[in-house]
Amino acid sequence: MTAQDFTSQSHITIGPRRTPFSASRSALGALLLRDVVVLKKDWAIFVLRTVVQPFLLCFVFLFVFPKIGQSVGGSGGAAGERAFATVLVAGVVGISIMFQGVQSVALQMSQEFGFTREIEDRVQAPCPIWLVAFEKVISGAIQGLISAAIVLPIASVVHAKGVSAAISIHWLVLVTLVPLACIAMGSLGLVLGTSFEPRNIGLMFGFVILPITFLGGTYYQWNRLAPVKIGSWHWLQTIVLINPLLYVNEGMRAAFTDVPHMHLYIIYPVLVAFCVAFLSLGLRNFRRRVLS
Repeated sequence: MTAQDFTSQSHITIGPRRTPFSASRSALGALLLRDVVVLKKDWAIFVLRTVVQPFLLCFVFLFVFPKIGQSVGGSGGAAGERAFATVLVAGVVGISIMFQGVQSVALQMSQEFGFTREIEDRVQAPCPIWLVAFEKVISGAIQGLISAAIVLPIASVVHAKGVSAAISIHWLVLVTLVPLACIAMGSLGLVLGTSFEPRNIGLMFGFVILPITFLGGTYYQWNRLAPVKIGSWHWLQTIVLINPLLYVNEGMRAAFTDVPHMHLYIIYPVLVAFCVAFLSLGLRNFRRRVLS
């Protein structure tokens, strides 16, 4: 074989070189596709996990309590019960988004940073380390959107006779605020998942999730806390302002009801600020955990 023949046979055609942006975009799409495939395989578990808590809240407060004569919604009689139902339905949508963001991101982070160190396979993708963590947030936000779409119709119909929620959808608020809330809660899940060691993940629910849940306005509106005060200081109404779930639930009431709620010009900027703060802290923690 001559040198010319060898050269002609070993000639390899090289296509156009991919840019770093193109490679990162493909890797992000592949990571999201993997999460979608996993979600499709565990669809029944996802729906069960999403529905159980909101269903039980509505079943107990809006069906069982009226049936047994237990007062709900204060002393306003039937009108009070309907008002409470309206407040609660929006609250359970918000709490579903929060739980979905935390569970789908934080618990998965805990597993991947555990003994198997599965996260090391992810960070070998041809994209920056921060993009791997950001994909987790996007995946959690998508699951939060799905959970909101599942929970709202269920929570709207689970009630006793004479007790109903006054649902009034405001589409502009819905299409802008609900995705923002999902990203904020997914970002919170990233912070929690990268802050707690896998062996201490149970503490996250006891010391973080429970206080956020009960002080996040799920069962009441923020302005109804005004009577709780010391002197002239509305201390509880002030303290709960550091709770991100409060703004999510108030936003859900703005999107799905006509009941009084916190002003939208407060809800939007604060949720954006929480997104930036949680993403910054979560990405920093993620990088530190991966490189440690």
